Amino acid sequence: MHIAMRVVGVAGLASVVALGACAGKANTPQAKNPESTKQAATTPSTSEARKSSPVATTQPAAPARTNALTPPSQTTTAITRPPAVDIYHGVSVVDKYQWLENWDDAAVKAWSEAENAKARATLDALPNIASIRERATQLLGMQSVSYYGFHQTNGRLFAMKREPGAQQDKLVWRSWPSDAIPERVLVDPNTLDAGGGTTIDWSVPSPDGTLLAVCMSKDGSELGDVTFFDVASGKPTGEVIPRVNGGTAGGSLAWATDGSGVFYTRYPRTGEKSEADMNFYVQIYFHELGKPTSEDRFELGTNAPRIAEWMLDAKTDARGQQWVLASMQYGDGGEFDHFVRTPDQEGSPGAWTQIANVEAKWVQAAMGSDGYIYAVSRANGAERGQVVRRKLSVTTIGFLEVIVPEFKDATFEIDFFDPSVFVIGKDHIFATMQTGGPSELRVFTKDGKAVKGPELFAVSAVGGTTVLDDGRVLFSNVGFTQPMAWKLFDPATGVTKSTNFGQSYPNLDLTQYEVRREFATSKDGTRVPINIVMKKGTKLDGSAALMLTGYGGYGVSESPRFSLRNLQLLEKGVIFALANIRGGGEYGEAWHRQGNLLNKQNVFDDFAACAQSLIKNKYTSSKRLAIQGGSNGGLLMGTQIVQHPELYRCVVSHVGIYDMLRVELSPNGAFNVTEFGTVNDPAQFKALYAYSPYHNVREGVKYPPVLFLTGANDPRVDPMQSRKMTARMQEVGATALLRTSGNTGHGAGTPLSAQIEQQVDVMAWLFYHLGVQ
Repeated sequence: MHIAMRVVGVAGLASVVALGACAGKANTPQAKNPESTKQAATTPSTSEARKSSPVATTQPAAPARTNALTPPSQTTTAITRPPAVDIYHGVSVVDKYQWLENWDDAAVKAWSEAENAKARATLDALPNIASIRERATQLLGMQSVSYYGFHQTNGRLFAMKREPGAQQDKLVWRSWPSDAIPERVLVDPNTLDAGGGTTIDWSVPSPDGTLLAVCMSKDGSELGDVTFFDVASGKPTGEVIPRVNGGTAGGSLAWATDGSGVFYTRYPRTGEKSEADMNFYVQIYFHELGKPTSEDRFELGTNAPRIAEWMLDAKTDARGQQWVLASMQYGDGGEFDHFVRTPDQEGSPGAWTQIANVEAKWVQAAMGSDGYIYAVSRANGAERGQVVRRKLSVTTIGFLEVIVPEFKDATFEIDFFDPSVFVIGKDHIFATMQTGGPSELRVFTKDGKAVKGPELFAVSAVGGTTVLDDGRVLFSNVGFTQPMAWKLFDPATGVTKSTNFGQSYPNLDLTQYEVRREFATSKDGTRVPINIVMKKGTKLDGSAALMLTGYGGYGVSESPRFSLRNLQLLEKGVIFALANIRGGGEYGEAWHRQGNLLNKQNVFDDFAACAQSLIKNKYTSSKRLAIQGGSNGGLLMGTQIVQHPELYRCVVSHVGIYDMLRVELSPNGAFNVTEFGTVNDPAQFKALYAYSPYHNVREGVKYPPVLFLTGANDPRVDPMQSRKMTARMQEVGATALLRTSGNTGHGAGTPLSAQIEQQVDVMAWLFYHLGVQ
């Protein structure tokens, strides 16, 4: 048998393509003593590795299989390519569907279109589609007028506005709290793009509020350019900075405090890097207004890693000097370096200096206007976080004072891309604190003394904290049965007031639902919270249908949220449950670390324990239990399918990761190595292989029916993940449908019309399998 060898762009992995014959079965994931192979001196680029595919040969088609939903003429796609064999540390892994990774292959597109047609035919034939669509359209179309993403500067309040029926949200501004200038629309993507594909990623007003930098992208790609708008006229100024935002490393921008230009994240331009590296090596540049971007000045990032992610902020101190903060994260792993740019001196640009490294464990940082930088640090064993500060003028690492010590009852919320979780006001510090899922806003003076915080809903979450010109703060407060409200808190008086920026649904009776918090016991004895929402009076005899969801990764906390999508379930008597499993940040960094890298299996054990607890306590039964998750939560769904198929009646998995051995070859996969691990490391490879859903689908197992959903433009999880998992499940006779949306990505920027159609398909799938009329 002729063997062609190619080495792909991950050390220790050799892909062997068998030409003319099928290779044998893959070794089991539990293979002992894996032996590392040497890395080739030269390896192809990541994109080359992704685009390579085995040479096509003709083989007998696999016997057709049928299932309860799919007609025999639309069953398992025949295997028309020979399998690849990847060798990791001496372990040979057969990959029958590696050819489905290459989206440039016409056969892959044809396969995807055929699967989409199969899914469409099946979903459209499910019962009660008309009534499901009618209610989905009513619920998602009734989205209350609401606001988010607030900024205030110079008396002008900027915000994103969501309106019923609009495909995309718009950007508005007004004077506030006075009504001198009524609300005006500044940027409306619906008028810029009649198809609804353009979305606003984020925006930043200039210090005087006369200009606005707006990042926009199309079709869920998250590939954003920044356009500048004149606030008074509402018209673009004509200046555009390309490639500021991406789906891999995000993007950020901070105005020079005199409004003369902006510091921004810059992705490589054509010709500067190879095609494989165009979504990596992000650096910081400065753009002076009125000049071409080709003359923009490099600022920071020469020695930054390939997977650097940046967030920027700028402040003026009491002496009128400008300081710029650049926080850099190493991929998505929660390790950070922080740099400060000193003020300009006599016409010379300021200098960048590092003020905190990874060892300092600053996981969130913000500058005040008092000449200090404040940070949440996990140093010295404070894994729930503590607040430290230091003077900006001290340009060396260290010189810290702890002003708020670690709490035993709460954890500082961490979100690198959301600075609102840790905000420095004129006289106060505002910190979002996690309490095991629910969150609260705690307030401290600048020297760390706790003061009275705002009034909140029970079992709720806070977010979007925005310091106003007068020292008060706007913040959101939402519960499972309380739509999002925006509240105004005055730290000087301790008074909390309501505003008219929140959501309102007068036609919905939300008093008929109740919220419970219970705990499951995981495999290793860990207590895991479960949030349960259901109609009051629901009989706990095991007869109710229930939909369970979770996430469990990156230190992301799953907090209470009001959802019109979930309401369509609750109205039909379906119980909703959210599990706060390990891998998240609900109980601090230790909770996260117990669910990442070599400990990832704890996440899957926690979720299964929650399902088993719900069954044991008669909330539902395995015959009426559905699960749903997305992205990292899609990986969670995949593991539940292969590890506990007997527990679930059906599964819905959005934009998930299923092939854990090749995920790091995709552009965003490199950023995830810090969370999942890499096949380069023998121990991490063994762990990845042991739970990788794609590699653990087995013949002869009765799997629950699965609806996979993906977006063709997804910049975060390559759609090939869903293609491969679908093909593998179909091969063993499981009911697995793949729904691919051609005009969406990972979820951000999805038009309302596409949201409604997805809701219809998901609800129809769940109702059918759960027996909901």
